[in-house]
Amino acid sequence: MRTVTLEVASREKLGHRFVRAFDGESQGSFISFETPELLFKVISGKRWQLLKIMTGAGPMTIREAARRMDRDVKAVHGDVQALLQVGILQKTDKGQIVFPFEAVHVDFLLKAA
Repeated sequence: MRTVTLEVASREKLGHRFVRAFDGESQGSFISFETPELLFKVISGKRWQLLKIMTGAGPMTIREAARRMDRDVKAVHGDVQALLQVGILQKTDKGQIVFPFEAVHVDFLLKAA
């Protein structure tokens, strides 16, 4: 099963992962955010719902995604553009959108200041 991890990670953590990957160690698929606030801004409730209907579903049109969510196409289009911009969704050669994973893992730690 192909899984992506959405994480909050420091530049230091990303640097360590890069070095391990450069040494040939598999790192998996990660999409990293600088802060939890940025993660939650990008992955709003409606966008999370969009990812849920697209997980493992293969390529589809924005219109089809909107139909499955029972939402306005224009609103879904805006969410799709935001998720394309950060690399969570991808566009196919035919112009469809795809979330190329079967599972999502979210990883961040909240600790006392």
